[in-house]
Amino acid sequence: MSNLGANPAAGEVGGPGPRQAGPSPWDDAVLAAVLMTVDPAGTGGVCLRALPGPVRDQWLTIMRDLQPEGTPMRRIPLHVSDGRLLGGLDLAATLNAGRPVAERGLLVEADGGVIELAMAERIASGTAARLNMAFDSGEVVLERDGLAMRTPSRFAVVALDEGVGEDEGLLNALLDRLAFHLELTYVRVHEAIACDYEVEEIVEARGRLADVTITEEQIESLCGIALALGIPSLRASIFACSAARAHAALEGRTEVAEEDLAVAGRLVLAPRATQLPPMEPPEEEPPPPEPEDQEDQDQNQSNEQQEPQELDDKILEATKAAIPAGLLAQLQMGKLRRSRSRATGKAGAVQNAPSRGRPAGVLRGEPRHGQRMNVVETLRAAAPWQRLRREERARAGRDSTRIEVRQDDFRITRFKHKSETTTIFVVDASGSSALHRLAEAKGAVELLLADCYVRRDKVALVAFRGKGAEVLLPPTRSLVRAKRSLAGLPGGGGTPLASGIDLGMAIADSVQRRGGTPVLIVMTDGRANVARDGTGGRARAGEEGMAAARLVRSLEITALVIDTSPRPQQQGKDLAKEMGAVYLPLPHADATSLNQAVRATAG
Repeated sequence: MSNLGANPAAGEVGGPGPRQAGPSPWDDAVLAAVLMTVDPAGTGGVCLRALPGPVRDQWLTIMRDLQPEGTPMRRIPLHVSDGRLLGGLDLAATLNAGRPVAERGLLVEADGGVIELAMAERIASGTAARLNMAFDSGEVVLERDGLAMRTPSRFAVVALDEGVGEDEGLLNALLDRLAFHLELTYVRVHEAIACDYEVEEIVEARGRLADVTITEEQIESLCGIALALGIPSLRASIFACSAARAHAALEGRTEVAEEDLAVAGRLVLAPRATQLPPMEPPEEEPPPPEPEDQEDQDQNQSNEQQEPQELDDKILEATKAAIPAGLLAQLQMGKLRRSRSRATGKAGAVQNAPSRGRPAGVLRGEPRHGQRMNVVETLRAAAPWQRLRREERARAGRDSTRIEVRQDDFRITRFKHKSETTTIFVVDASGSSALHRLAEAKGAVELLLADCYVRRDKVALVAFRGKGAEVLLPPTRSLVRAKRSLAGLPGGGGTPLASGIDLGMAIADSVQRRGGTPVLIVMTDGRANVARDGTGGRARAGEEGMAAARLVRSLEITALVIDTSPRPQQQGKDLAKEMGAVYLPLPHADATSLNQAVRATAG
């Protein structure tokens, strides 16, 4: 038998790589696969964060070899349809039988087994929601194509997360339902050795699992450790209990021991930690001695309280030892963001389209205005009615074996596509603005352009000063062109605010007409003193600026006003209010802060 579960109090780590003492990351990853196989429904599954390679392939091979004979294994592709995932109408069988015949979906076929979720970091939110419903209810509810049925479906999920950065990862709702969060990025090939556990041991452990008991004190210990590590979800404590019971069954015990709790804390709770446990308070002076009679009365109570406290401390130390040292340093600085979110750019708003984009279901209707008929769904809608229609034809004396499709059966494919995002900077280059703001605007644009290769966004730059505004950079992804345009941007002169907003709004309108999503970023102190016709006057220039801002709001353009004045002024707040924009005063901002604000608004 393997010693993967031994030595729970692992030592500290020197970096993101393997630990120096105790089980290595690979040993923990293999043990997680074993525990998931012992109790698939109780643990939910594994989130495996690693790029494709020999290490990940070795882990998947071990996981598959550990499954008992006859265990269903299914792989869900990234763009799986609802019909294939949940089931639906079997078109061929329905046409042959003349009555609705249901086909089984992947979730039903995987009942009692394991599902591999490919490219899990890119899974659609709708697919994740359907998986979560099956997780929570233990069954698949099918109500479509004239069918209404409930089928048991309990399975474990192996989510293959191939995300590169912190902004790309599994959806939190699905991640929270998986007990084990594994990271194999830093595991080397020579460390990925085989597993010593055999399938017979897994089968025996499954047979003992129902008889394994865990006490209330042990459950309270795991819940207290989760609370000390800042884990908000109750599922983590439930999964830790399931992992402890599975490890006890694997080791041949019918009661959960301290070693099992330590393994559960190391594998389930440590990867979810968001804070360090609170420091122990300083020792207080011992109280004066009590009478012997009272000491005898309280002796049993003190002994009962001491053991759970010692147990909590041991498990907590083992759990803390499983957290990498680099992660501990980030937790101490308060800079860790454990909840990964999707990249905010990548594309703009989701829009419906008649003939292009990604399929997003079907609608009843006729194929007009370039819309495409979905032949399979049309036949699927017509199939249940063939027997009745044949009987109608027979009564009318028109016998025929052809499939009759009527107007009510027509189905058209609905498409959705994400439009391209164009961020338009409208920069105040007048003398009233601090000249160093131009350098910060340049840095923000260059940082945003560097992300465009991944985010597929475009950037435009408009500058206003003197008596008018000009387009320094039309919508582009070219970093070289942007640098050349920004390098020669001078500063000084009046503040024609209305002209700058008008020109930025014109670019945004053209982007919208082409099907894109514009984001307008106005960087100014709001002190307009030049009207549209080039004449001076703060009152008139201010009124025209506010009128231009109200026009932006009427066009429903996403906007952000960055107040570049040394101190936040009321003019900037009023401008943002009239524009319906987010107001962000940045008196001491740098290029990185501006770029983060832009990405937050665009997302």
